[in-house]
Amino acid sequence: MRICVFRWQLASCIFLLFGLLFSSFPSFSQITVSSSALNFGSVQVGTSATLAVTVGNVGRTTLAISNVTVSGGGFSFAGPNPPLSLAPRQSANLLVAFAPQTVGNATGTLSIVSEDASRNNWREKARTTTLSLSGAAATAGYISPSATALNFGNTLVGNSPTLSVTLTNSGGSSVSISQAAVTGSGFTLSSFAVPVTVAAGQSVMLTVAFTPTASGSSSGTLTITSNASDPAVSVSLSGTGTSAGLLAISPTSLSFGSVDLGTTQSLSGTLSASGSSVTISSVSSTSSQFTLSSLALPLTIAAGQSAPFSVTFAPQSSGTATGSFSFVSNASNSPSTEAVTGSGQVIQYTVSLSWNASTSSVSGYNVYRATVSGGPYTKIDASLDPATSYTDSTVQSGQTYYYVTTAVDSAGVESGYSNQVTAPIPTP
Repeated sequence: MRICVFRWQLASCIFLLFGLLFSSFPSFSQITVSSSALNFGSVQVGTSATLAVTVGNVGRTTLAISNVTVSGGGFSFAGPNPPLSLAPRQSANLLVAFAPQTVGNATGTLSIVSEDASRNNWREKARTTTLSLSGAAATAGYISPSATALNFGNTLVGNSPTLSVTLTNSGGSSVSISQAAVTGSGFTLSSFAVPVTVAAGQSVMLTVAFTPTASGSSSGTLTITSNASDPAVSVSLSGTGTSAGLLAISPTSLSFGSVDLGTTQSLSGTLSASGSSVTISSVSSTSSQFTLSSLALPLTIAAGQSAPFSVTFAPQSSGTATGSFSFVSNASNSPSTEAVTGSGQVIQYTVSLSWNASTSSVSGYNVYRATVSGGPYTKIDASLDPATSYTDSTVQSGQTYYYVTTAVDSAGVESGYSNQVTAPIPTP
C-alpha cells in the first residue's frame, strides 16, 4: 500500500514537470502582424493606393492562413490569395488596396483567419486577427490661372516689362507642376524651378517678361504641365514692340530781349512727339532767372500730338542772362534742350515839369527840388532855362520829390518860389 502511494505521487510529479516544460514554449504555430492599422491618407477619387501588412509565424509548426476578408467602402484585398502556409520564422506581405469613388473619409477592416497546419496541437483552433483600415477620398487637383491672357501693350524696343499670373490649386488634392514654358518672340519666363508641388487651396506665381527686339506685334503662349485633372493649362501672351519716339521743341530758343529789373516777361513754346508717344519725366533749368510753367509731370504726349509750355524771365541783376531747360523723357533724343536768353535793365524814371509863363518880362526860369515838403530846396538846372518846362532824369525809384520854380528878369532879379508840386517815384 505504501509503495502504490509513492508511485502515484511520482507519476504526478513527472506529469506536472512535463506540463511546466511545455508551457514555457510558444504554441505550435503563432501569427504576428506588423501593424494593427493601415492608414492610406488622402487618395484621389478615381485612383487607387496599395499598402502592405506583414504577417509572420513565430511558432514551431507551420501556420495556415485559410481566409482573408476586407470590409469598408473602397477597400479591397489585393493578394496573395489564401490558402497560404508559413513555416516557422517565415513571413509574407498581404496587400490591401483603397480605390475611393466618392469624396469623404472611409473606414474598414482586414480580417485574417489562421490555424496550426499540423493540427497536432489540440489546444490551438482557427483564430481571426483583425486590422483597422482608414483613408480619405479627395477630389483631383485642378489648376486655375488668375488670367487667361497677358497683354503687354506697346513696349519700347529694349525695354523689358513684366506681368505675373497666379496658379491656384482649386481641387482637393496636391498637384505637381512638372513643366512651365513660354513660346513667342520676345517672351521669357522668369526663374521657376520645377517640379513644384502645390497643395490643395494653395497658389504659386509665374512672371513673364516681354523684351521686343524690333517694332511689330508679337504673340505667344505660357503652358503649364501638371498631374492635375487639367494637365495642360495655357495663358496667351501678346505685346507690340515700338521704336522710341522723338521730342521736338518749338522754337528751339527763346529770347526775352531787355526786361526791367523787378518785372517779369513770359514767352510760350510747344513740345511735340513723333514716331511714338513720349513721356516727359522731369525738367531742369540752369538759371534761376528762368522758370517753366504749364507742364504737369510726368506728361505723356501721343505721337503726332503736342503740348504747350511757358517760360518766365525775372531778371535779378542788370546785364545779359542765359540758360537752358533740359527735358528728360523716354524719347530717343533725350534729354532735349531749350536755350533761353534775356537782359536785365535798370528802370530809369524821369519827372516832367511844366508851368505857365510869367506875365512880366523875364530872362528865364530856375527849377528847385527838395526831398521834404516845404524844403529846403536845391536848384537842379545847370543854367537859366528860357522855356516853361523841365525834365528831371536824376530821380531814384521809391523816393518822393517836391518841386518849385522861380522867374529871373533881365536885371538878374529872381522871384520867390512858385507853388510846390509833388512827384512820387514808384518802386519796381
